[in-house]
Amino acid sequence: MEKFDKLSGIAAPLPIINVDTDMIIPKQFLKTIKRSGLGVNLFDEMRYDDDRNEIPGFVLNKPQYRDAQILVAGDNFGCGSSREHAPWAIKDFGISCVIAPSFADIFFNNCFKNGILPIALPQEQVDVLMKDAEKGANARIEIDLEAQTITSSDGEVFTFDVDPFKKHCLMNGLDDIGLTMEKAPSIDAFEAQAAQARPWV
Repeated sequence: MEKFDKLSGIAAPLPIINVDTDMIIPKQFLKTIKRSGLGVNLFDEMRYDDDRNEIPGFVLNKPQYRDAQILVAGDNFGCGSSREHAPWAIKDFGISCVIAPSFADIFFNNCFKNGILPIALPQEQVDVLMKDAEKGANARIEIDLEAQTITSSDGEVFTFDVDPFKKHCLMNGLDDIGLTMEKAPSIDAFEAQAAQARPWV
């Protein structure tokens, strides 16, 4: 997993509440167990018509937001089923941070495990960042995870809370496997000791 420290990027505005995981990545794309390749299907039913042509009005199809790295969204983002494919699709598209007033718990935790920083802010602060994102590619929002700050293109600074353990994992690029591998010396020592104590096992 890539380390997350600071991010300066284009933010795409998605002022929709209750965006569920089926909207993020529809069920027909859940057959894969690979984390890559799902970005093209992110928000599939909103991005494409029945003939697989892009819908020009959808935010991520607009030229100024095709390279968005931040998503500013509505309340209760990521609700619905617990599919981990949802953060996979978001990350594969190139988005590494989602800002919203609130998140569904399972989606929120899955984000951290997949290198995405979900930030919950009061509605009035999200509204400011939403308007900032609407400026397009000329407006870049800056995220500083270590300082726990968001800086708008106008220089307005907001602070956010993040669990210290989850922050540590993101800043060091540690998913569940990475956390386990940090304990590899202790695991090896235990196995060696166990092999001596119980050689018949």
